Amino acid sequence: MRLVVVGTGYVGLVTGTCLADAGNYVNCVDKDLLKVETLQRGQVPFYEPELPDLIVRNVSAGRLRFSSCLPDDFATIDIVFVAVGTPPKENGEADLSAVEAVAEELAAAKIPPRLVVVKSTVPVGTGNRLQSLFDKRTGGTTSVASNPEFLREGAAVADFSYPDRIVVGSTDAQAAETLRKLYEPFVRTLHPVLIMSRESAEMTKYASNCLLATRISFMNEVANLCQATGASVTEVRGGMGFDSRIGFRYLFAGAGYGGSCFPKDVQALAAIGRQQGVPVGLLESVHAVNQRQKQLLGQRVIDYFGGSCAGRTVAVWGLAFKPRTDDTREAPALTIIEMLLAAGATVQVFDPVAMDNARAELGDRVAYRSNNLEALDGADALVVVTEWQEFRTLDFEQMRQLMRGRAVFDGRNLYSGQEMATQGFDYFSIGHPDVLVTGHRPAAGPPGGKE
Repeated sequence: MRLVVVGTGYVGLVTGTCLADAGNYVNCVDKDLLKVETLQRGQVPFYEPELPDLIVRNVSAGRLRFSSCLPDDFATIDIVFVAVGTPPKENGEADLSAVEAVAEELAAAKIPPRLVVVKSTVPVGTGNRLQSLFDKRTGGTTSVASNPEFLREGAAVADFSYPDRIVVGSTDAQAAETLRKLYEPFVRTLHPVLIMSRESAEMTKYASNCLLATRISFMNEVANLCQATGASVTEVRGGMGFDSRIGFRYLFAGAGYGGSCFPKDVQALAAIGRQQGVPVGLLESVHAVNQRQKQLLGQRVIDYFGGSCAGRTVAVWGLAFKPRTDDTREAPALTIIEMLLAAGATVQVFDPVAMDNARAELGDRVAYRSNNLEALDGADALVVVTEWQEFRTLDFEQMRQLMRGRAVFDGRNLYSGQEMATQGFDYFSIGHPDVLVTGHRPAAGPPGGKE
C-alpha cells in the first residue's frame, strides 16, 4: 500500500518505518524541517533500539522517505496516518490543536484522502468530530478510523512487529478491511485485529495505560506500607504475582513512573471523567500517589543528612524515565535532582543515553560524568533511579575507593540489602527495611516526603 504518516515523533516514526519494512511505500511528513533533514541523513532524533537500522534499510530500498509538507492530491494514497502529539494542558486535558490542524489541511487538499487513521492518543469522541469535519468539507468521501498504538519505549519495534492485538475503531466496513489487510503481516501468530467503534478504540488506549499506571501506583503504596511495617515488598510481590488472576507484570515497586504516556494519559482520562460528570477518584489518586513516590528517594537522602545536603555530593545513576530510552519527560530522576539541589547538594549524574535531554532540563546546575564510576568520585551518597543493565552489578572495591560516604539509595530494588551490609554500605531501597551499618542514623521522616 501507499501510505502517508503525519508526524515523525516516537509513534509516527516507528509506525512509518515498520510499515515500510513490511513492504509498503511510506512518506513520513513533519513540518519541522530540521527533523526531516536529520532523518534524510539517516539519523534518528531520539534513542530507540533497532530503529536506526530499519530506517536506513528501508530508505535504501526506496520504501521510506521523509518530507516537510503534505501532498495536495491523495488520489494514489491508500491511508493517511495522523501521529502528531497531544500534550497535556495545565488542567490535564489533551491538547488537540496539532491533530485538528492536520485534519483541516487534509480536508482542504485538492483530492482529500479516502482513509484517515488517527494514531495519536485522543479523547473519546475525537474521531467522530473529525468525521463530521471531513463530511462537511469533502462530501463524505473521507472515512476516519481510530487505531491507537501500544508501544513501549525501548521495545517499540518488537511491540509493533509482534503486537498482542491490533485495535481498529471504525463503523466503515471497507475502512476496517483495509486496515485488517495492512496489518496481516503482523498478526500471523493469530493475535487478533479487534474491530470496534471509534469511541471504544479511543477509550481502550486510555484504559489500558491507566490500568498499568494503577498497578504501579498500587504497588508503590504497598511498598511504603512494607517499609513502615518491616515487610519485604519483593516477598509480597512473589506472594501476589503467582496468583494467576494477578500476575507479575507492572507489579514492581520503585521511584514512580514517568515518560510521555502514563502521566499524560492518566490525567487526560481523569479530565474526560470530570467533563462527563463521572467521578474519577481512582485515577486522581493514581496520579497523586505517583507524584509523591517520585519525591520519596530525594526526601530520604535529605533526611539521611539531617535535613540539609549543604556540603554534600550526591551521585545519581540514571536520568531517563526507564532503561533503553533517552526520554526524560516526567522522569523521577529530575524530580529527585531538583530536591537535592534545593537542599544544597552538589549533584554528579550519569546516564548511558539520556545526558543531552537531561542537560536541556538541568543546564549546568549538575555535573555530567562520562561513566557511572566517575559520577561516584567524592560522593557522600549514591542514588540509583533508572535500572540500566550496567548498573546491576556493583564493583564494591572501586566504590569504596571513589566515594567519600557509604550510603546507597536504590530506587529500583536492584541490590541485596544483605550484600550491601556485608560490603559496609548503608542501604535504602523501596519497600524493604533499611540497612544501617555505618552508625549513621538518618533523621526520621514519613515515607514519600515530609508532611
